[in-house]
Amino acid sequence: MSDNNRMDSILIVGGGAAGMLAGIAAASGGKAVHIFEKNEKLGKKVYITGKGRCNVTNACDAQELLEHIVTNPRFLYSSVYGFSNFDMMELLEKLGCPLKTERGGRVFPVSDKSSDVIKALSGRLHQLGVTVHLHTSVTELLIEEGRCRGLTVRERDGKEKQYLGKVIVAAGGLSYPATGSTGDGYDMARKAGHKVTELFPALVPFETEGDTAGRLQGLALKNVEVTVKNGKKEIYRDFGEMLFTHFGVSGPVLLSASSYCAKALKKGSLTLTVDLKPALSREQLDGRLVREFAQLSNKQFKNSLGSLLPAKMIPVIIERSGISPEKKVNEITREERGRLIDAMKGFTLTLTGLRGYKEAIITQGGVSVKEVNPSTMESKIVKDLYFAGEVLDLDGVTGGFNLQIAWSTGWIAGKEAAGDLFNDI
Repeated sequence: MSDNNRMDSILIVGGGAAGMLAGIAAASGGKAVHIFEKNEKLGKKVYITGKGRCNVTNACDAQELLEHIVTNPRFLYSSVYGFSNFDMMELLEKLGCPLKTERGGRVFPVSDKSSDVIKALSGRLHQLGVTVHLHTSVTELLIEEGRCRGLTVRERDGKEKQYLGKVIVAAGGLSYPATGSTGDGYDMARKAGHKVTELFPALVPFETEGDTAGRLQGLALKNVEVTVKNGKKEIYRDFGEMLFTHFGVSGPVLLSASSYCAKALKKGSLTLTVDLKPALSREQLDGRLVREFAQLSNKQFKNSLGSLLPAKMIPVIIERSGISPEKKVNEITREERGRLIDAMKGFTLTLTGLRGYKEAIITQGGVSVKEVNPSTMESKIVKDLYFAGEVLDLDGVTGGFNLQIAWSTGWIAGKEAAGDLFNDI
Protein backbone atom coordinates (compact mmCIF):
# COMPACT_ATOMS: atom_id res chain seq x y z
CA MET A 1 0.00 0.00 0.00
CA SER A 2 1.46 3.40 -0.96
CA ASP A 3 2.34 5.79 1.87
CA ASN A 4 -0.40 8.27 1.06
CA ASN A 5 -3.06 5.54 1.33
CA ARG A 6 -2.04 4.20 4.73
CA MET A 7 -5.02 4.67 7.04
CA ASP A 8 -2.74 4.97 10.10
CA SER A 9 -0.86 8.00 8.74
CA ILE A 10 -0.88 11.34 10.57
CA LEU A 11 -1.52 14.26 8.23
CA ILE A 12 -0.61 17.72 9.48
CA VAL A 13 -1.97 20.88 7.88
CA GLY A 14 0.68 23.59 8.30
CA GLY A 15 4.40 23.50 9.02
CA GLY A 16 4.61 26.27 11.59
CA ALA A 17 5.37 25.99 15.31
CA ALA A 18 2.40 23.77 16.20
CA GLY A 19 2.71 21.67 13.04
CA MET A 20 6.41 20.95 13.52
CA LEU A 21 5.90 19.89 17.16
CA ALA A 22 2.92 17.75 16.19
CA GLY A 23 5.08 16.10 13.54
CA ILE A 24 7.91 15.34 15.97
CA ALA A 25 5.53 13.93 18.59
CA ALA A 26 3.54 11.82 16.12
CA ALA A 27 6.59 10.46 14.29
CA SER A 28 8.23 9.39 17.53
CA GLY A 29 5.35 6.90 17.76
CA GLY A 30 6.45 5.22 14.56
CA LYS A 31 3.62 6.59 12.46
CA ALA A 32 3.94 7.68 8.85
CA VAL A 33 3.69 11.47 9.19
CA HIS A 34 3.12 14.03 6.43
CA ILE A 35 3.31 17.80 6.88
CA PHE A 36 1.65 19.92 4.19
CA GLU A 37 3.01 23.47 4.02
CA LYS A 38 1.98 25.93 1.32
CA ASN A 39 5.12 28.05 1.76
CA GLU A 40 8.57 27.30 0.38
CA LYS A 41 9.91 26.38 3.85
CA LEU A 42 8.83 25.32 7.32
CA GLY A 43 8.41 27.81 10.15
CA LYS A 44 8.06 30.94 8.06
CA LYS A 45 6.24 32.82 10.82
CA VAL A 46 8.56 31.44 13.53
CA TYR A 47 11.40 32.95 11.50
CA ILE A 48 10.16 36.51 12.09
CA THR A 49 9.11 36.17 15.75
CA GLY A 50 10.99 38.18 18.34
CA LYS A 51 12.27 40.47 15.58
CA GLY A 52 14.05 37.52 14.01
CA ARG A 53 15.50 36.31 17.33
CA CYS A 54 12.58 33.95 18.18
CA ASN A 55 11.24 34.36 21.70
CA VAL A 56 10.89 30.59 22.07
CA THR A 57 8.99 30.53 25.36
CA ASN A 58 9.02 31.99 28.86
CA ALA A 59 10.97 30.47 31.77
CA CYS A 60 8.28 31.13 34.40
CA ASP A 61 6.52 28.32 36.27
CA ALA A 62 3.41 26.68 34.78
CA GLN A 63 0.93 28.55 36.95
CA GLU A 64 2.44 31.93 36.05
CA LEU A 65 2.51 30.91 32.40
CA LEU A 66 -1.23 30.21 32.50
CA GLU A 67 -1.80 33.60 34.14
CA HIS A 68 -0.32 35.22 31.00
CA ILE A 69 -2.90 33.54 28.75
CA VAL A 70 -5.64 36.03 27.86
CA THR A 71 -8.26 33.74 26.30
CA ASN A 72 -9.33 30.34 27.70
CA PRO A 73 -6.36 29.67 30.02
CA ARG A 74 -8.15 26.76 31.74
CA PHE A 75 -8.35 24.86 28.45
CA LEU A 76 -4.54 24.86 28.29
CA TYR A 77 -4.03 23.26 31.70
CA SER A 78 -3.63 19.69 30.35
CA SER A 79 -1.39 20.59 27.42
CA VAL A 80 0.88 22.95 29.38
CA TYR A 81 1.41 20.35 32.10
CA GLY A 82 1.65 17.62 29.47
CA PHE A 83 4.35 19.44 27.50
CA SER A 84 5.65 22.42 29.43
CA ASN A 85 7.86 25.37 28.61
CA PHE A 86 10.73 23.51 30.29
CA ASP A 87 10.04 20.43 28.12
CA MET A 88 10.32 22.68 25.06
CA MET A 89 13.56 24.19 26.28
CA GLU A 90 14.98 20.72 26.98
CA LEU A 91 13.94 19.52 23.52
CA LEU A 92 15.71 22.38 21.74
CA GLU A 93 18.84 22.00 23.86
CA LYS A 94 18.91 18.26 23.04
CA LEU A 95 18.57 19.10 19.36
CA GLY A 96 21.63 21.33 19.47
CA CYS A 97 20.00 24.74 19.88
CA PRO A 98 21.34 26.24 23.15
CA LEU A 99 19.07 28.79 24.84
CA LYS A 100 19.41 31.82 27.14
CA THR A 101 16.91 33.58 29.41
CA GLU A 102 16.58 37.36 29.36
CA ARG A 103 14.61 39.97 31.28
CA GLY A 104 11.04 39.01 32.03
CA GLY A 105 11.81 35.30 31.60
CA ARG A 106 11.97 35.59 27.83
CA VAL A 107 13.86 32.65 26.31
CA PHE A 108 15.90 33.03 23.09
CA PRO A 109 18.45 30.94 21.21
CA VAL A 110 21.98 31.87 22.32
CA SER A 111 22.74 32.74 18.69
CA ASP A 112 19.83 35.24 18.54
CA LYS A 113 18.83 33.53 15.27
CA SER A 114 15.32 32.16 14.83
CA SER A 115 16.67 30.10 11.95
CA ASP A 116 18.53 27.94 14.50
CA VAL A 117 15.24 26.99 16.18
CA ILE A 118 13.70 26.04 12.83
CA LYS A 119 16.85 24.16 11.82
CA ALA A 120 16.76 22.11 15.04
CA LEU A 121 13.09 21.19 14.65
CA SER A 122 13.20 20.49 10.91
CA GLY A 123 16.35 18.41 11.46
CA ARG A 124 14.49 16.28 14.00
CA LEU A 125 11.57 15.85 11.60
CA HIS A 126 14.03 14.61 8.97
CA GLN A 127 15.64 12.18 11.45
CA LEU A 128 12.21 10.77 12.28
CA GLY A 129 11.34 10.24 8.62
CA VAL A 130 8.55 12.82 8.42
CA THR A 131 7.60 13.64 4.83
CA VAL A 132 7.39 17.41 4.33
CA HIS A 133 5.39 18.62 1.33
CA LEU A 134 6.28 22.24 0.52
CA HIS A 135 4.33 24.44 -1.92
CA THR A 136 1.34 22.20 -1.14
CA SER A 137 -2.08 23.52 -0.14
CA VAL A 138 -4.76 21.48 1.60
CA THR A 139 -8.01 22.05 -0.24
CA GLU A 140 -10.42 19.78 1.63
CA LEU A 141 -10.81 17.51 4.63
CA LEU A 142 -12.32 14.10 3.87
CA ILE A 143 -15.05 13.63 6.46
CA GLU A 144 -17.46 10.69 6.38
CA GLU A 145 -19.98 9.67 9.02
CA GLY A 146 -18.46 11.84 11.74
CA ARG A 147 -14.88 10.72 11.15
CA CYS A 148 -12.00 12.47 9.36
CA ARG A 149 -10.58 9.98 6.87
CA GLY A 150 -7.89 12.19 5.34
CA LEU A 151 -7.50 15.21 3.10
CA THR A 152 -7.06 16.47 -0.45
CA VAL A 153 -4.08 18.60 -1.43
CA ARG A 154 -3.12 20.70 -4.42
CA GLU A 155 0.55 20.34 -5.29
CA ARG A 156 2.85 22.91 -6.84
CA ASP A 157 2.06 21.69 -10.35
CA GLY A 158 -1.68 22.12 -9.74
CA LYS A 159 -2.41 18.40 -9.46
CA GLU A 160 -4.70 17.19 -6.69
CA LYS A 161 -3.98 14.15 -4.54
CA GLN A 162 -5.70 12.47 -1.61
CA TYR A 163 -4.00 11.22 1.55
CA LEU A 164 -5.71 8.99 4.11
CA GLY A 165 -5.19 9.14 7.87
CA LYS A 166 -5.86 11.22 10.98
CA VAL A 167 -5.62 14.99 10.44
CA ILE A 168 -4.12 17.70 12.66
CA VAL A 169 -5.09 21.22 11.58
CA ALA A 170 -2.25 23.58 12.57
CA ALA A 171 -2.76 26.16 9.85
CA GLY A 172 -2.26 29.30 11.94
CA GLY A 173 -4.51 32.35 12.04
CA LEU A 174 -4.81 35.58 10.04
CA SER A 175 -1.85 37.56 11.39
CA TYR A 176 1.12 38.31 9.12
CA PRO A 177 -0.68 36.96 6.02
CA ALA A 178 2.57 37.21 4.03
CA THR A 179 3.77 34.18 6.01
CA GLY A 180 0.85 32.10 4.76
CA SER A 181 -1.59 32.77 7.61
CA THR A 182 -4.69 33.38 5.54
CA GLY A 183 -7.39 31.73 7.66
CA ASP A 184 -7.49 28.37 5.83
CA GLY A 185 -7.76 26.47 9.13
CA TYR A 186 -10.87 28.41 10.13
CA ASP A 187 -12.55 27.48 6.85
CA MET A 188 -11.69 23.80 7.36
CA ALA A 189 -13.06 23.91 10.90
CA ARG A 190 -16.32 25.56 9.83
CA LYS A 191 -16.84 23.00 7.05
CA ALA A 192 -16.29 20.25 9.62
CA GLY A 193 -19.13 21.73 11.69
CA HIS A 194 -17.06 23.70 14.21
CA LYS A 195 -17.86 27.15 15.55
CA VAL A 196 -15.16 29.77 14.95
CA THR A 197 -15.41 32.64 17.41
CA GLU A 198 -15.11 36.27 16.31
CA LEU A 199 -11.61 37.06 15.06
CA PHE A 200 -9.51 40.12 15.92
CA PRO A 201 -5.92 41.19 15.26
CA ALA A 202 -4.05 40.92 18.58
CA LEU A 203 -0.66 41.92 19.97
CA VAL A 204 -1.00 44.80 17.56
CA PRO A 205 -0.42 48.59 17.80
CA PHE A 206 -3.22 51.07 18.54
CA GLU A 207 -4.35 54.03 16.48
CA THR A 208 -5.02 57.24 18.41
CA GLU A 209 -7.03 60.42 17.93
CA GLY A 210 -5.39 63.73 17.05
CA ASP A 211 -1.78 64.58 16.24
CA THR A 212 -0.12 64.02 19.64
CA ALA A 213 1.30 60.59 18.81
CA GLY A 214 2.53 61.86 15.45
CA ARG A 215 4.37 64.73 17.14
CA LEU A 216 6.07 62.22 19.45
CA GLN A 217 6.76 59.68 16.67
CA GLY A 218 9.78 57.50 17.39
CA LEU A 219 9.91 58.31 21.11
CA ALA A 220 10.26 55.19 23.28
CA LEU A 221 9.40 55.34 26.97
CA LYS A 222 10.60 52.82 29.58
CA ASN A 223 9.15 52.01 32.99
CA VAL A 224 5.81 53.72 32.48
CA GLU A 225 2.45 52.57 33.82
CA VAL A 226 -0.38 52.40 31.29
CA THR A 227 -4.08 52.12 32.06
CA VAL A 228 -6.85 51.59 29.51
CA LYS A 229 -10.42 52.43 30.47
CA ASN A 230 -13.80 52.10 28.83
CA GLY A 231 -15.55 55.00 30.52
CA LYS A 232 -14.92 54.33 34.23
CA LYS A 233 -14.28 50.61 33.76
CA GLU A 234 -10.62 49.63 33.83
CA ILE A 235 -9.78 47.08 31.12
CA TYR A 236 -6.01 46.87 31.45
CA ARG A 237 -3.17 48.14 33.61
CA ASP A 238 0.53 47.26 33.51
CA PHE A 239 4.10 48.59 33.59
CA GLY A 240 6.54 48.43 30.72
CA GLU A 241 7.84 50.00 27.56
CA MET A 242 5.84 51.90 24.96
CA LEU A 243 6.53 53.62 21.67
CA PHE A 244 4.86 56.52 19.86
CA THR A 245 4.30 56.05 16.12
CA HIS A 246 2.97 58.18 13.28
CA PHE A 247 -0.48 56.58 13.74
CA GLY A 248 -0.63 55.96 17.49
CA VAL A 249 1.09 53.86 20.15
CA SER A 250 2.92 50.53 20.24
CA GLY A 251 5.62 48.78 22.29
CA PRO A 252 5.43 45.63 24.45
CA VAL A 253 3.09 46.90 27.18
CA LEU A 254 0.58 48.21 24.61
CA LEU A 255 0.80 45.19 22.32
CA SER A 256 -0.26 43.11 25.33
CA ALA A 257 -3.02 45.64 26.09
CA SER A 258 -4.48 45.16 22.61
CA SER A 259 -5.47 41.58 23.44
CA TYR A 260 -7.61 42.81 26.33
CA CYS A 261 -9.08 45.76 24.44
CA ALA A 262 -10.00 44.43 20.98
CA LYS A 263 -13.66 43.57 21.72
CA ALA A 264 -14.37 46.82 23.61
CA LEU A 265 -12.59 48.94 21.00
CA LYS A 266 -14.85 47.55 18.30
CA LYS A 267 -17.78 49.23 20.08
CA GLY A 268 -16.12 52.63 20.58
CA SER A 269 -13.03 54.56 21.61
CA LEU A 270 -11.13 53.92 24.85
CA THR A 271 -8.96 56.14 27.06
CA LEU A 272 -5.27 55.41 27.52
CA THR A 273 -3.61 57.04 30.52
CA VAL A 274 0.17 56.95 30.86
CA ASP A 275 1.88 57.62 34.19
CA LEU A 276 5.31 58.86 33.13
CA LYS A 277 6.59 58.75 36.72
CA PRO A 278 4.97 55.68 38.32
CA ALA A 279 7.77 55.28 40.90
CA LEU A 280 6.91 58.68 42.42
CA SER A 281 3.72 59.60 44.27
CA ARG A 282 2.19 63.01 43.52
CA GLU A 283 3.74 64.34 46.74
CA GLN A 284 7.19 62.95 45.89
CA LEU A 285 7.04 64.36 42.38
CA ASP A 286 5.95 67.75 43.71
CA GLY A 287 8.89 67.70 46.13
CA ARG A 288 11.26 66.97 43.28
CA LEU A 289 9.79 69.82 41.20
CA VAL A 290 10.20 72.23 44.11
CA ARG A 291 13.88 71.25 44.50
CA GLU A 292 14.61 71.42 40.77
CA PHE A 293 12.84 74.73 40.32
CA ALA A 294 14.77 76.18 43.28
CA GLN A 295 18.04 75.37 41.50
CA LEU A 296 16.79 76.80 38.19
CA SER A 297 14.87 79.76 39.60
CA ASN A 298 15.68 82.23 36.82
CA LYS A 299 15.23 79.81 33.94
CA GLN A 300 12.20 79.83 31.68
CA PHE A 301 9.77 76.98 32.29
CA LYS A 302 10.41 75.51 28.81
CA ASN A 303 14.10 75.05 29.71
CA SER A 304 13.55 73.50 33.15
CA LEU A 305 12.27 69.99 32.46
CA GLY A 306 15.30 68.38 30.80
CA SER A 307 16.13 66.13 33.75
CA LEU A 308 12.52 64.97 34.11
CA LEU A 309 11.36 64.32 30.56
CA PRO A 310 12.69 63.37 27.10
CA ALA A 311 13.28 66.49 25.01
CA LYS A 312 10.62 65.51 22.46
CA MET A 313 7.96 65.29 25.15
CA ILE A 314 8.62 68.61 26.86
CA PRO A 315 6.59 70.87 24.49
CA VAL A 316 3.59 68.52 24.67
CA ILE A 317 3.66 68.35 28.47
CA ILE A 318 4.04 72.14 28.70
CA GLU A 319 0.96 72.59 26.52
CA ARG A 320 -1.02 70.17 28.65
CA SER A 321 0.02 71.91 31.87
CA GLY A 322 -1.35 75.22 30.62
CA ILE A 323 1.74 77.03 31.97
CA SER A 324 3.36 79.64 29.73
CA PRO A 325 6.62 78.21 28.36
CA GLU A 326 8.28 81.64 28.84
CA LYS A 327 7.37 81.89 32.52
CA LYS A 328 10.24 81.94 35.01
CA VAL A 329 10.19 78.83 37.18
CA ASN A 330 10.39 80.91 40.39
CA GLU A 331 7.01 82.39 39.41
CA ILE A 332 5.25 79.04 38.99
CA THR A 333 2.51 78.60 41.58
CA ARG A 334 1.59 75.52 43.58
CA GLU A 335 -1.59 75.18 41.52
CA GLU A 336 0.44 75.27 38.29
CA ARG A 337 2.78 72.58 39.63
CA GLY A 338 -0.33 70.50 40.30
CA ARG A 339 -1.35 70.85 36.65
CA LEU A 340 2.17 69.86 35.57
CA ILE A 341 1.97 66.76 37.79
CA ASP A 342 -1.43 65.92 36.26
CA ALA A 343 0.13 66.12 32.80
CA MET A 344 3.00 63.81 33.75
CA LYS A 345 1.12 61.26 35.84
CA GLY A 346 -2.05 61.34 33.75
CA PHE A 347 -0.91 61.69 30.14
CA THR A 348 -4.04 60.72 28.20
CA LEU A 349 -4.69 59.67 24.62
CA THR A 350 -7.86 58.43 22.96
CA LEU A 351 -7.54 54.98 21.42
CA THR A 352 -9.67 54.76 18.29
CA GLY A 353 -8.77 51.40 16.76
CA LEU A 354 -6.24 48.65 16.16
CA ARG A 355 -3.90 48.22 13.23
CA GLY A 356 -4.69 45.32 10.91
CA TYR A 357 -3.60 41.71 10.59
CA LYS A 358 -0.53 42.72 8.57
CA GLU A 359 0.94 44.18 11.76
CA ALA A 360 -0.63 41.80 14.29
CA ILE A 361 1.61 39.21 15.92
CA ILE A 362 -1.32 36.85 16.51
CA THR A 363 -5.03 36.38 15.90
CA GLN A 364 -7.49 36.51 18.78
CA GLY A 365 -10.42 34.14 18.40
CA GLY A 366 -10.57 30.85 16.51
CA VAL A 367 -11.96 27.33 16.74
CA SER A 368 -14.17 27.21 19.84
CA VAL A 369 -12.35 25.26 22.55
CA LYS A 370 -15.71 24.05 23.86
CA GLU A 371 -15.74 21.70 20.86
CA VAL A 372 -12.19 20.38 21.37
CA ASN A 373 -10.99 17.89 23.99
CA PRO A 374 -8.38 19.75 26.10
CA SER A 375 -6.53 16.53 26.98
CA THR A 376 -6.08 15.36 23.38
CA MET A 377 -6.81 18.33 21.07
CA GLU A 378 -9.23 16.06 19.22
CA SER A 379 -12.49 17.46 17.89
CA LYS A 380 -15.56 16.55 19.92
CA ILE A 381 -17.56 16.72 16.70
CA VAL A 382 -15.41 14.80 14.20
CA LYS A 383 -13.36 11.76 15.23
CA ASP A 384 -9.68 11.66 14.17
CA LEU A 385 -9.61 15.42 13.57
CA TYR A 386 -7.30 17.47 15.80
CA PHE A 387 -6.51 21.17 16.15
CA ALA A 388 -3.33 22.87 17.41
CA GLY A 389 -1.81 26.33 17.68
CA GLU A 390 -3.16 29.69 16.63
CA VAL A 391 -6.17 28.23 14.83
CA LEU A 392 -7.68 27.62 18.29
CA ASP A 393 -9.39 30.33 20.36
CA LEU A 394 -6.33 30.77 22.59
CA ASP A 395 -3.92 33.68 22.96
CA GLY A 396 -1.50 35.21 25.43
CA VAL A 397 0.43 38.41 26.01
CA THR A 398 3.94 39.08 24.69
CA GLY A 399 6.91 37.26 26.17
CA GLY A 400 6.98 33.83 24.52
CA PHE A 401 3.55 32.72 25.69
CA ASN A 402 1.91 32.39 22.27
CA LEU A 403 4.68 30.20 20.91
CA GLN A 404 4.32 28.01 24.01
CA ILE A 405 0.61 27.62 23.22
CA ALA A 406 1.66 26.34 19.79
CA TRP A 407 4.37 24.02 21.16
CA SER A 408 2.15 22.53 23.88
CA THR A 409 -1.01 22.03 21.83
CA GLY A 410 0.99 20.77 18.84
CA TRP A 411 2.86 18.21 20.94
CA ILE A 412 -0.31 16.91 22.63
CA ALA A 413 -2.16 16.67 19.30
CA GLY A 414 0.71 14.70 17.73
CA LYS A 415 1.17 12.46 20.77
CA GLU A 416 -2.55 11.67 21.04
CA ALA A 417 -2.96 11.11 17.30
CA ALA A 418 -0.07 8.62 17.49
CA GLY A 419 -1.92 6.86 20.31
CA ASP A 420 -0.44 3.79 22.01
CA LEU A 421 2.58 3.80 19.71
CA PHE A 422 3.87 7.09 21.13
CA ASN A 423 7.34 6.96 22.66
CA ASP A 424 8.80 9.86 24.61
CA ILE A 425 11.95 11.38 23.11
